[in-house]
Amino acid sequence: MVRWLRAGPALAALAIAATAATPVHADDLQGALAAAYAGNPDLAAARANQRATDEGVPIARAQGLPSLAGTANHTEFLRQGPNAFLAPKRAFQADTTLTVPVYAGGAVKNSLLAAKTRVEAGQAGLRGTEAGVFSQVVAAYMDVIRDSATVGLSRKNVGVLEINLKATTDRFEIGDVTRTDVAQSNSRLALARADLRSAEAALVASRERYVQIVGKAPEDLLPPPPLSGLPTTAEEAVQIALDSNPDLKAAHERTKAAGFDAKAAGAGRLPQVSLFTTGSYQDFLGSLGGGGLIGGNFAQSQFTAQAGVRATIPLFQGGLPAARQRQAQATASAAMEQEIGAERQVIAGVRSAFTQWRAANDVITLNQTAVDAAALSLEGVRAENTVGNRTILNILDAEQELLRAQVGLVAARRNAYVAAFNLLAAMGRAQAADLGFDSAMLYDPEANYRRVRGRVWDWALDAPSPAKATRTVDTPVQTATIPAQSAP
Repeated sequence: MVRWLRAGPALAALAIAATAATPVHADDLQGALAAAYAGNPDLAAARANQRATDEGVPIARAQGLPSLAGTANHTEFLRQGPNAFLAPKRAFQADTTLTVPVYAGGAVKNSLLAAKTRVEAGQAGLRGTEAGVFSQVVAAYMDVIRDSATVGLSRKNVGVLEINLKATTDRFEIGDVTRTDVAQSNSRLALARADLRSAEAALVASRERYVQIVGKAPEDLLPPPPLSGLPTTAEEAVQIALDSNPDLKAAHERTKAAGFDAKAAGAGRLPQVSLFTTGSYQDFLGSLGGGGLIGGNFAQSQFTAQAGVRATIPLFQGGLPAARQRQAQATASAAMEQEIGAERQVIAGVRSAFTQWRAANDVITLNQTAVDAAALSLEGVRAENTVGNRTILNILDAEQELLRAQVGLVAARRNAYVAAFNLLAAMGRAQAADLGFDSAMLYDPEANYRRVRGRVWDWALDAPSPAKATRTVDTPVQTATIPAQSAP
């Protein structure tokens, strides 16, 4: 389960983000996840598709319920034969038929079981979609933090190189350094400015991706909270995933549903039995007997009723039932193979996420060491340059090495946090109920299923539903502007 609580030293380092102070107007990760949960179009579409899946249950049940039908006819006899002196000139007839299915070879029962199982599969799949969207939110959130920090570092580097170039130019003018030193400083400054432009473009892209996933523009994102509930070994993570991963649960339920479909397909060769009753009312509207003098001697209306049992026994259908059952069995076999494929994917995903998380934690430690060492090295190179033991190029190299280490540290923090969350998601522990949302905002797919599963009225319709997702057409174009304190 995801908890925004405590974590070990490696995870605690992940919470060190690009901002050193808390802005007045800021977004946190919990708010971003909640915004996506409420307005992400992929989630809204998945919920609507699940509601459509829910309707499969009343559709399947309807095949086993009584049906009532009526017909009405009004007939005008425009021309009669020469001997039809008793024929009416007009007639009205109304018929009603009630049919009650008794036995359908198991088709209704198995179709209903398949529909119910698909509802369970869909609900599990919906939880998987939620976890997938949450993983996208975390990645987009951390991308903005990473790229904001990278832009800050790049701008700081450009500022340092501009000062270096000015100082080098001043020293050249008094003959302390050569033209080569000035050219080297100018070259590094131009490259740094190019890197800054690339970093700014990456930040804009990350912010636009954030808008796409979350539905609103990022505003001074706060450091993410530490994660807990992470496994100690890959084997532990895999075992939890095999028990809890929603996509694997959905694949298992789809396999069960396909088995019920195969049984339902086999019912086509078995007898079907139903009860029926029919009532018919006929009124000749006073025209029986041709309207002659003797017309009044005949009853001008009548009511009849029948009841009985109807048995339909298939004898030969050209191999259709067997073909349908073989087809359903092949589909069931495919579902079983797909379940194994889903299991493989879950195992591989969990192991990969676990490895990436552990590796990123190690990279954090190594990059922190590199940053500290590069900062010390730069300080020493600058000091040695003042006494003539180091060149301008040595200073430029030391500055570039420090920048690379700082950017690598920021990227490693991002990668570790995203990998940790992806690991929790693959384990089935990053669903909406695990994220500490207010219970009032949680979407319960079971509520709609309970609402519709027993409906039998033909006119029990729902009002058209407007779009639930948040539109971003009015969101301003994102820029690479960052607060002044965003550079570590």
